[in-house]
Amino acid sequence: MSTEPKTYNVVVTRVFDAPVEQAWKAWSDSELVMRWWGPTGFTCPLARMDFREGGTSLVCMRAPQEFGGQDLYNTWTYTKMVPMQRIEFTQNFADKDGNKVTPAAHGLPPEIPFEVRHLITFKPLGDNQTEMTVTEFGYPSAQIVEMSKMGMEQCLDKMATIFAKA
Repeated sequence: MSTEPKTYNVVVTRVFDAPVEQAWKAWSDSELVMRWWGPTGFTCPLARMDFREGGTSLVCMRAPQEFGGQDLYNTWTYTKMVPMQRIEFTQNFADKDGNKVTPAAHGLPPEIPFEVRHLITFKPLGDNQTEMTVTEFGYPSAQIVEMSKMGMEQCLDKMATIFAKA
């Protein structure tokens, strides 16, 4: 009988009309990250990317005024990268200088984990398409998973517009 608390993961898979190189660049290029990071209605005024194994990026999502208009900072500390195949990082909430803070410091529910491990995988498909899967590990409840999943799906909707053919 396990005494470990049950945890839940977010898994979102999306097929993009873009080759793997473009999908990978959407995670590594600050200008592109600023176009998709944050759910619908949120903006990303800052994406300071240190995109390398061992590096830490600082990203900010700004809530729309109807949600308070506050800036929510995160760090992404990269633990493993296999170019064009996988990105592994740990996400933490942070202050504007990149110092880790608790989610509660941003006014978020206290059950949101202090850090969340992420795995992004890329699979090339025919016709210049890429299947990308984002997995977030270790949430304490199905309710937090649904909230995070909805936000990630909206981020990926915004990412898809980057690849839309003009």
